[in-house]
Amino acid sequence: MTYLWIKAFHIIAVVCWFAGLFYLPRLFVYHAMSTDSVSQERFTVMERKLYRGIMHPSLIATLVLGICMLYMNPVLLKMSWMHIKLALLALLITYHFSLGAIYKKFAQGANQKSHVFYRWFNELPVLFLIAIVLLAVLKP
Repeated sequence: MTYLWIKAFHIIAVVCWFAGLFYLPRLFVYHAMSTDSVSQERFTVMERKLYRGIMHPSLIATLVLGICMLYMNPVLLKMSWMHIKLALLALLITYHFSLGAIYKKFAQGANQKSHVFYRWFNELPVLFLIAIVLLAVLKP
């Protein structure tokens, strides 16, 4: 029963994390399009609060709860689909931290990318989500 509680909270943490992974790059689109200082300051605050207040804690909760599940069910580590899922997770964590670096550039007024770049960059977590969910459900 404890495992199921941990799994449920793991899924909740993943959903919260992905909400941020989907929304922060969208904020970058609007931030890159903004021209007035009031809007730019507003986007900077929104990006910081989303990244530090929601995304980062959700990432930590996702990792801690996922590690707990692996500890409680170590046979999962012998399955090839889990190795692929963990590799995708490592790439997704890299994406997460790249979002942090981008938000800091915006905060410093040093953004060099266009809103079009961020529109495309915004699509990457969708691909990760599809692959990870399919691996976790289908266990090929």
